[in-house]
Amino acid sequence: MAISSTMKKKKKEKEEYWKRKELVFLVLYAIAFYAFIIHRSLQLSLDHESELYALRPGWLLPPRLNDVSDAQWRNFRANLPILSLVFALFALLANSLRALFSLKAKGMSFVWLLISLAYLSYLHGACVLFILSIASLNFLLVKMFAQTKYFSPVLWLFNVFFLLCNRVYEGYSFSIFGQQWAYLDNYRGTFRWHICFNFVILRMISFGYDYHWAHQDPLFDQQKHIQRCHTCKSGKTCYRLLQEGSVQKEKFSLSIYLAYLVYAPVYIAGPIISFNAFVSQLDTPQNNYTVRDMSWYGLRWLFSFSLMELMTHLLRYNAFAISRLWKLLSPMDIFIIGYGVLNFMWLKFSLIWRYFRFWSLICGIEAPENMPRCINNCCNLESFWKNWHASYNKWLVRYMYIPLGGSQRKLLNIWVIFTFVAIWHDLEWKLLSWAWLTCLFFIPEMVVKSAANTLQVEGAFGEFLFREISAAGGAITITCLMVANLVGYVIGPSGFNWLFSQFLSRQGLPVMGGMFITFYVGTKLMFHIDDAKQRKH
Repeated sequence: MAISSTMKKKKKEKEEYWKRKELVFLVLYAIAFYAFIIHRSLQLSLDHESELYALRPGWLLPPRLNDVSDAQWRNFRANLPILSLVFALFALLANSLRALFSLKAKGMSFVWLLISLAYLSYLHGACVLFILSIASLNFLLVKMFAQTKYFSPVLWLFNVFFLLCNRVYEGYSFSIFGQQWAYLDNYRGTFRWHICFNFVILRMISFGYDYHWAHQDPLFDQQKHIQRCHTCKSGKTCYRLLQEGSVQKEKFSLSIYLAYLVYAPVYIAGPIISFNAFVSQLDTPQNNYTVRDMSWYGLRWLFSFSLMELMTHLLRYNAFAISRLWKLLSPMDIFIIGYGVLNFMWLKFSLIWRYFRFWSLICGIEAPENMPRCINNCCNLESFWKNWHASYNKWLVRYMYIPLGGSQRKLLNIWVIFTFVAIWHDLEWKLLSWAWLTCLFFIPEMVVKSAANTLQVEGAFGEFLFREISAAGGAITITCLMVANLVGYVIGPSGFNWLFSQFLSRQGLPVMGGMFITFYVGTKLMFHIDDAKQRKH
């Protein structure tokens, strides 16, 4: 018995030794890969500087042009000073009124409704009337149909109808209601209301379902959850408890509903928060983040913002995509620009979402973190979509995936959900192409995962083989993710055939091989990171 125990111990020590050796190699490879990527990106940016669109004078020394070709980032960056001033005033006013008058959900709903409507009046001018009209109709429908069997189809038809009409009619014109209202078209504000209204639609559906489920017997065992949840046991409140916990029916009032729809800190871009989670924190402000935690969160955001400024001044990835210069590049350079564009997008969205989440935290409402994991630390589609716009993923799971049948109809559900996601973003063929490509890539992953769950891995060699096959599968998945996102956000469906022809050419095949090896190495590095996290916990 003692000999067997000693042999097992030696065997484990040997495995750990080889894993450490492997980790050293993987880290060195990653350093060499990123050194090459950065060097080549700098060279490309300098060589093609005169041909790139939307470069503006920057602030780096020596003088460098800044890539502001992305409209979202350009607008956010330009409005950052005024946004920060406005939100500082909002937070000071809301928190002071809460403290002075000991306000709870109803009182705070009026405070936030007034603050947010002032904010919306600046953004959308007279178009606030469209928002309030559609929101009021939705409120009436929910109250009328919540306890009937027609509730789900009525709620979805109403909201999808306005989602499509808002886009088709570009936010409507007041003149369609009569020439006496045409003068209001001169007061449409500074920001298109129908773009922001996509988020309002998600909140209207959330309110509807949470009210509908409030009239049913609760399936969520709150006491059992608190006993099992590490966060809740520590005295904090996890998002699942906020979302699934019971809410009193009187909290589903018109004032709280409207305050939820137009809550200023997350109105423009999210993160998305469910009605139950919002109203729970309106009553009792979040206690998960202390002042110190929020200060550290803000400092991390400033550091990430500095990285973005450095990237846009030195590495003009998005300008290459906008200028369509990638068509003139070699397969290796196309890969570098494509990889750079995806990293730019991740950092851009991460900064925008974390900025608004930071202000919401200060105001006492904790919304889910939208980018909890780096884009370069996801080796399967399921993990990627759980960690890219994570609050939207939580919304989709709660209000679409589970009502559609959950895992019992997973293969069918993903097509419905990703088609909705594409339409929700915009009415464009390239987004539908992105959605359906993602669904196609999801199917083999789901089949392989299902087979892997039934597979019994025995012995050291079996574990080694399983790990290697998983790493190869991860490399394929990352390649598929890159292709789907490049089609959806850069080259469009028309560039799909061209992209494949480039990488299947004599010059492109070695690049494809190098990509696969790099993603394989990256996946194995992710396995080591996951192992380290498991040991820590």
